[in-house]
This record gives sequence, C-alpha cells and structure tokens, in this order.
Amino acid sequence: MTAVRAVRRIRIGIDTGGTFTDVVALDEDLGELVTTKTPSTPGNPADGFMTGIHKVLEMMGAESHDVTSVSHGTTVATNQLLEGKTGSLGFITTEGYEFILEIARQSVPDGYGNSYFWVKPPRIVAADHVRTVGGRLDFEGHEIRPFDEASAVAAARWFRERHIMAIGVCLLHSYADDRHELAMREVLRREHPEAVVSISSEVLREYREYERSMTTLLDAAVKPTVSRYVATIAERLSALAVDQPGPADGTGAPSHQPVTSVRPRASFHIMKSNGGVLSADEVVHQPITTVLSGPAAGALGAGLIASRAGFDRVLTCDGGGTSTDVAVVLEGEPTLTTEGSIGAYPSKIPMIDVVTVGAGGGSIAWVSPQGSLKVGPQSAGAEPGPLCYDQGGSEPTITDAHLMLGRIPAHLLGGEIPLDVEAARAGIEQLAERLGLGPAQCAAGILEISAWNQANALRQVSVKRGLDVRDFMLTTFGGSGSLLACRLVDILGLAGVLVPRDPGNVSAFGLLTVDVKNDYVQTSVARHHALDHASVQKAFALLTAQAAKALDAEGFPRRMQRYVRTVDLRYFGQAYEVPVAAPDGDVDADYADVIAGRFHDEHRALYGYDFRIDPTQQVEWVNLRVSGVGPISRPEPRALDRADADGSATVRERAHRSVRPVCSDADVGYVETDVWWRPALLSGDMITGPAVIEEFGSTVPVHPGFVVRVDALGNLVITKEVDHGTGP
Repeated sequence: MTAVRAVRRIRIGIDTGGTFTDVVALDEDLGELVTTKTPSTPGNPADGFMTGIHKVLEMMGAESHDVTSVSHGTTVATNQLLEGKTGSLGFITTEGYEFILEIARQSVPDGYGNSYFWVKPPRIVAADHVRTVGGRLDFEGHEIRPFDEASAVAAARWFRERHIMAIGVCLLHSYADDRHELAMREVLRREHPEAVVSISSEVLREYREYERSMTTLLDAAVKPTVSRYVATIAERLSALAVDQPGPADGTGAPSHQPVTSVRPRASFHIMKSNGGVLSADEVVHQPITTVLSGPAAGALGAGLIASRAGFDRVLTCDGGGTSTDVAVVLEGEPTLTTEGSIGAYPSKIPMIDVVTVGAGGGSIAWVSPQGSLKVGPQSAGAEPGPLCYDQGGSEPTITDAHLMLGRIPAHLLGGEIPLDVEAARAGIEQLAERLGLGPAQCAAGILEISAWNQANALRQVSVKRGLDVRDFMLTTFGGSGSLLACRLVDILGLAGVLVPRDPGNVSAFGLLTVDVKNDYVQTSVARHHALDHASVQKAFALLTAQAAKALDAEGFPRRMQRYVRTVDLRYFGQAYEVPVAAPDGDVDADYADVIAGRFHDEHRALYGYDFRIDPTQQVEWVNLRVSGVGPISRPEPRALDRADADGSATVRERAHRSVRPVCSDADVGYVETDVWWRPALLSGDMITGPAVIEEFGSTVPVHPGFVVRVDALGNLVITKEVDHGTGP
C-alpha cells in the first residue's frame, strides 16, 4: 500500500531587488526557516521570482503544492516612476482648474537657498492632455453647480480618439463628496471602455488638490505595468494548486479538517509602502500603494529583529546592488509619513519613511568634469554588473573597490558567483591614474564617499526628525548593507551595529512578518474648541466600516481584525500637519483633549517647541485616519547554541577560515587579517578587529578598534572596543 505523503505548510517571502532576488521560506509546522538568493532577471522579473521559489523548495525537500502563501516585495512601480516612464497620461479636472499641475507648490526642495539651482521637474501630463468638466462642489461636499455630463462625454471621446489609455480624474473637493467623480468614471466606462482610470476619491480621499492630483496620476500611470506583472506572477503560481486540507481560516494557513476540497492556488500578497500587504487581486486596483514595497519590508523585518534583540531605537540600513535604503524604527515600529515622494513626484499615500541613496554595490565611480571623484547614483545593476562580474561592465564600482581592498571574498553567494579580482584592480588603477592617486587610495576614496552618502541619508531620517543619532543602534542588512558599518559608527557616533542572521535576506524575511493592512482617510477640518464630536465619531465609524469590509474580503473574521486610528493636527495657520495616534473609544471632549495633548508632545519632539499654554494658538484637526489590520503569525527566532556549552572546540577551531591581506585604512595599507565563517559562530563568541566575517549572502569587515559579540539569537553586535577585553 502506497504511503500518503503529509502535506506541509510553507510560507514564502520573495524580495526582488536590482541585483538579487532574496527568498525566505518558513515551514509553519516545524518552525524551520530557510533562506537563499538568486540573480534577478531585469528583462522579466517573473523568471527570477519563480527560480527563487523552486530553489528554496529544493533546499527544503518540499514540493510546490506544499506552499500555502507567497508574499512579494516588488520594485516594478518604483522603477517605472524613478525612470520617468509614465507613458501617455490624461488628466480630467474641474473647469477652471486646468493649471493645478503648473501652480503646484511654491516651496523649493532644500529651502530657498536652492532657488538659483533647482529646476522644476517636467510635467507628468502634457499640457494638451488636460481636459476639464463642468460642475462644482464646495469644501463640505455641497453641490454649487451640477455635474455637466455633456462636457464629460466630450472629454472621454477626446481621449478615446487620441488613444490615451491611462486617465487620472481629480475633481475639486471630491474628498468631501465623490458623486461627481463617480459620474465621470461612469461616462469614461461608457465612452472609452478600454481606458485605465483612477479617481482621486478612491486613491486619496484627502484635501490639497495638487498632491491628490499627482498621487492619482501616479496610480493611473503604473496601473497597466503593475497589472501585467501581477497577472504574470499569479499565472505562474497557479501551477501550485493541488489537493489540500479544507478551507482557510483567514490567516493563510489551512484549518485542520479532513481533506474535503481542492487546494486553491497559494495565496499571493504584495507588500505595500505602509508596512502591510494586500492580496494581488486587490493591489491591481490601488497599485500606487506598492511603491517602496521592498524597502518597507526590510525596515519591518529589521525592526522586529532588533526589538527581539533588546534594541528599541534603531536605524536601518538596507544595502543592495543599486541603492541603499535607510529608515528609523522606534519600539519595533518603523515611522510612517504621508509627505513622501517617488523621484520627482510627490505622493501622499501613507508609507514607511524611507530615504534612498544611489550607493549600492553596483554604484559606479566616475570623475566629474571638474576632476573630482564621484560615486553613483548611476549603477551597473545586475546586467552587466561591476567589473569583477566579468560580464561586460566597463566602469569600476563600489563592489570592485571592496574586492580590491580584500574586504569581500573573490566570490558571491558562497562561491556560486566567482569574482574577477584582476578585472576590478585594472579598472580602479585606470581611475586612480586619472585622479593622480594610488590604487588603494582610490578604492578607499570610493568607499569613503559611499559611506558619507549613506551617513547623510541616515541623518535625514534621524537628526532632521529631531532624534539624537547617538542613541541609536544601526541594523545593517542586504548584500552590501554591512560593508561600511564600522565607518558609519565613526562618522555618526552611533551606539553600535547589529547585523542579523542571514542579513542578505532580511527584506524577504520581513515579508513573512507583515500583517494585511489597509488605510482610509477623510479630511475633516475643524478647530479644536469647536469640534463636532458626534461628526468625528461618525467619520471614524464610516472609515472603520470600510476597513472591516476590506479585511472581510481578505478572509479575516471580525474577531481577528484590528483598527488603528490616527488624527492629523496642526496649529491654526500652519501649512502641514503632525500625525497623532488616537485611542479607541467614544469621541467626547475628554477624548479630544487627550489627542490635543499628544499633539503638543509630538510637535515639541519634532520642532523643539509647542503652544500648550498659549490660548491664542489654536489646535486644528485636519484628517481622520483608520488602518484596518489583519494579523498573521510571525516566525519565532531560534536561540543559538552557547559557546560555553561546547567543551571541545574553541571559536578559532570552529570558525576560523583563513587569513588574507585586507586594507581598512589606505594610510596603513594591507594587513594580514583573520577571516571567520559566521555559521560556525555560537552565542557568546567574541571577535576583535581587524577581522572579516563571511557567510553565504554577505560579508562584515570589522575595522581595528571594534569588537563583535554574538548574542543569544545569533545577531552580530558590533561596538567600539572599550572595556570588552580582547578577542580570540
């Protein structure tokens, strides 16, 4: 009699980066966590995606039908917008407001001192692709003039005749009442049914016409690309459908029932910028929410790891092949912003506050017309890649500099990708000759510029937010995230560095820790002293109902759903708001006073002052927000064996791999340096720099004057050497 193979429950997280696709798989029954990486395939990202799935399943001895869910972090929408590939867009707005995009805002990035140099970014919509329709609502949603269907029909036909297939609709004050926008969409469906349409009342129900218009147009621009990409992945995942236990319980894991049904396609979720995920079927209706998808997952994963290690004030540094993403995490939660941007385009969707700089492993070193050394933002990417990849690259990169200085081994991914040291050296020598430097000085200069670029990005998310960077640990991850860790401690005066286990896969790990999350907002401007508490209560109830409906559709029973309230407040006369967490409960005078008090506290933390005791400075309520959260189970970390439990092997016997010349300081030159194999390290082990710690997906150069301690969960904790004694 043939034995029946038990069906396993495996969840997979996949983060597609510019150079590598990172994969983490969790066996929910055994608690086993397996990680791997595979080269990205920029020509068709779905190929790298599926290669990663098959590779990790082979490592686990599992089969495709064991997969219950797949969560994905993608840069498809981000890359399209960063490259300015918005296509031929159309814009429909209220009659008399056709110049919203030109007027925009008067502010200049980096202050008015930049006025002489700043060039206004190009329009996202050509001026002759803007159409207007008659009708008008006031700011409270009252109709001043009825919707003019004749002008709406004319606009729809105009776009149809010119084959403009992506259209954004933003009518004045539609955040207060969306009836005119819904009518416009119905006209477009009737007159131009092939068009992809985004309406602002569904994308961003919030005031400020310019930002709402831009966010809606960005949504329309990426809809076709994201829809095609998600459909391709979903189609290829459909092969994972086989028999499985009965219906799911809403958490992505099947219930323990007899086999009575056919296993559906593994659930497929896409990471959102706000720190949640959304089913692939729904994300095509709001694709703008997926920008900064991968960086958001990394910040969440790193925050969770650091919190479990006992650090609640953390800066994250995600170093990839193309760029480095940094964020701030307080008490395990990354900070959010609604004042973000994607490239030159402002976007008001809630997103984790991530700053990106062109300082990844593939960032190219070059000489400016003035003869100075520059690094990035241009990148060699995955194809052709750095010189050392020997795949046609023609310019030296950050990776080439690390390789030449001995800070990384002559291979990547545990030997899967060999690196050409001589090709890297030759390229840097040519660059050094142009600059009049020695080769080691040139390579060290490339890395010094990269470190300062990263340090400046870290200052943007910390010092510019009123935070003292010296109180923070830096959590580094990504393939190249830890390569400059010690130098960043020196530049910024950080408390230290935490390097998680499998740092190259933290973003993919983060995808397995992410709840389903949807955000809803309603603008409701009112002075605090005249606040209509019943109206606020009603608005919260409506937003909560929307969130509950969305979570119902995702399969979460009401008993599992959570709703998180936030209120945006400001002092009357200010241009921008401060988000404040709001508790559950009935809205009355005491409730409102609690929120106003929190606003004063947050304002002081951000700006150094508040007007709590000044009755002439009135608090104004602006936006009400509710986030609906569907919680999932998170992987539990496994403790590492303790070094003192091993009675035979010392750390040198266990983990010492080799010795090679490494240059940590161009003035000192190359020093014979111990190389350690991280998987052999145990809890309590200590290593003193100079040293290099290697593993499958990343490398950690430890400079002289630093000490590394392995904690109970297997993280590397790097600090300046003070009272730690000596290493092995």
